Amino acid sequence: MVKIYGNLTAKDDYTHELGPEENFNESVYFNFFDRAQNRGGVVRIGNRANEGYAEMTVIVWNPDGSALFNYAKPKIHHNNGWNAGGLKISVIKPSEQIRTTFSGEVLSLADPLIMKDPGTAFRMSPRAHLEINLLHDAVGPLYGHVGEPGDGNQFARSHSEQHMRVSGTLRLNGQDVPFSGHGLRDHSWGPRYWQATPSYRWITGNFGDDLGMIVRTNGEGIGGGLFHDGQDLIRIKHAKVVTEYQPGTSFHKSLRAELETEAGDKRILEGRVMSFIPLRNRRAGASTHVGEGMTEYTLDGERTGYGLSEYLDQ
Repeated sequence: MVKIYGNLTAKDDYTHELGPEENFNESVYFNFFDRAQNRGGVVRIGNRANEGYAEMTVIVWNPDGSALFNYAKPKIHHNNGWNAGGLKISVIKPSEQIRTTFSGEVLSLADPLIMKDPGTAFRMSPRAHLEINLLHDAVGPLYGHVGEPGDGNQFARSHSEQHMRVSGTLRLNGQDVPFSGHGLRDHSWGPRYWQATPSYRWITGNFGDDLGMIVRTNGEGIGGGLFHDGQDLIRIKHAKVVTEYQPGTSFHKSLRAELETEAGDKRILEGRVMSFIPLRNRRAGASTHVGEGMTEYTLDGERTGYGLSEYLDQ
């Protein structure tokens, strides 16, 4: 039985009534990593029905560090599910099982750093066809919160997260590639401006069915987080993250986190970015950098896991 923490219910896995705010966003996000293949990816779709479009992102990292990528803003006019731009999210069993599918054209990026100039990347990169068919099964509890309308939050008023086991198939260049691994999903609804949140570091990973973690900090690397231990949550009351960047850039390449749980246990997390892609969001003259790193983690020098490290800076 999957536990649910906070004031969520299983029904919150579905879309909600469209809010009156122009920038009302309801988004779902999934990351997934197969440690046997050194392959991983991200899919995200955010419905902005009051603005008439969705934000759709697809990333697949290959073992050689190259990546397949697409971002699009397909037109939508409702919030009755997530199905746009070739990406579809299907709730099979709320709080327990979700299917993600995608079929469409993507950029083939030999060096994902070309995305620091998206215009050049979209003009110059060769195209490929990608298909994704993945089943995400819960291995940890569903946790998060449902916020109150009018609370002033312009980024993630209501939010849930859950660690998952992931299985299925990627079809790359006409060839089916079986996929088996782990990942994390999240779901947010309410007003959203990407420029409304301060800089943050969001570090997620799985070490198997039994153990996963999330560390969230500010731009200075100070914050907290949690581990899931089976269906139990272990709070990280203090986290300090030190990051090494690629010279002359804001692109992170490794990290070390000192973690202390509510019980007083001290743990060390080290991360090595295996492939990195720089993304951005622009609105009203403001630009937000979002650096996505497929990351291999070591916990306490013993357990190895995979996940995503996301660094956002305004």
